[in-house]
Amino acid sequence: MDTAVKHAIHDAPVPRQPTLTQRITAIAWPSVEDDLIQHGSAVMPNLLTPAECETLVASYRDDALFRSRVVMARHGFGRGEYKYFDYPLPELVEALRTSIYPHLVPLANRWNEIMCIDTRYPAQHAAFIERCHDAGQLRSTPLLLQYEQDDYNCLHQDLYGEHVFPLQLAILLSEPERDFTGGEFVLTEQRPRMQSRVEVVPLRQGDAVVFAVHHRPVQGTRGSYRVNMRHGVSRLRSGERHTLGVIFHDAL
Repeated sequence: MDTAVKHAIHDAPVPRQPTLTQRITAIAWPSVEDDLIQHGSAVMPNLLTPAECETLVASYRDDALFRSRVVMARHGFGRGEYKYFDYPLPELVEALRTSIYPHLVPLANRWNEIMCIDTRYPAQHAAFIERCHDAGQLRSTPLLLQYEQDDYNCLHQDLYGEHVFPLQLAILLSEPERDFTGGEFVLTEQRPRMQSRVEVVPLRQGDAVVFAVHHRPVQGTRGSYRVNMRHGVSRLRSGERHTLGVIFHDAL
């Protein structure tokens, strides 16, 4: 290869990784809304980079970042454990919470209108958190979850108080088949006078899934009706799995 060509290749600028804000802005939000309306969940691939995922996983060992640790088996929640971040949140977690919330507000308000729920959500996350804090919901809710072989998370809802934002986010920080096997993210939908519907959401490292926290409207032949949503994680067959949970309301 010509020496000048070698130098040109060596000196070529390395493409910059899009910032988190750029990645969030680039999401096809109308498609996310469509999936949430149709299925109660939507996947946003590659929201976090592998390096960001690994940094969050490593942070699990730093107890100074967290306000509490929960061992699931002690409370009948399943097996495994998780830790709630304390305020101030890590910069990445705070950015996810405040930057994604405004994109979800229009659908959250539309769902409440359809379900005849009076609550409407402000356009910016800071105003919603102020509402939570005024009601005594002062404790932060973003969390890191850790699962090992045979661990699982029972079906549940993350409610925490009177003020609940109806959508939340989970981001897989580990790589399936490399770091763990099993451990699928699971959603169930309990429909009135019908059997429950189950959905397994496939995720790779850095993928996020946004999903309904409690209930959502579904269009039926006689109009809309309300379905009850729960989520959990199936049993890990091997390895170790970490997840970041981003809940937009705070806890009592």
